[in-house]
Amino acid sequence: MKSIRTILMAVSLLLAGVTIAGAHAHLQRADPRAKSTVRTSPAQVRLWFTEQLEPAFSSVQVVNESGQRVDKGDSQVDPAEPKQLHISLTSLSPGTYKVIWRVLSVDGHVTKGTFTFRVGP
Repeated sequence: MKSIRTILMAVSLLLAGVTIAGAHAHLQRADPRAKSTVRTSPAQVRLWFTEQLEPAFSSVQVVNESGQRVDKGDSQVDPAEPKQLHISLTSLSPGTYKVIWRVLSVDGHVTKGTFTFRVGP
């Protein structure tokens, strides 16, 4: 009887861990896509996450190869689509650009990351 309780408790803890780990807002997709090359300068960068975002604590910025910001500083969570974060861009010259994001999901978990995309000549 004691071993059955121990097994049930272990299974419960494992399942609880899976639920907690799945609650983070992970980057699902981006436009432009990570490591892609686009022919023309995009007007904005859009990021979609696996969880709804807390607008006041979620942000994205885009920098050029020298580390200078090339976005318009208007990062925001889309009110109609709370899993999407976007930012407008200035006109980009050919080169490689880094997207730097940090988000807080509505359940309180912070995730962050970076990726690059390229504007081709």
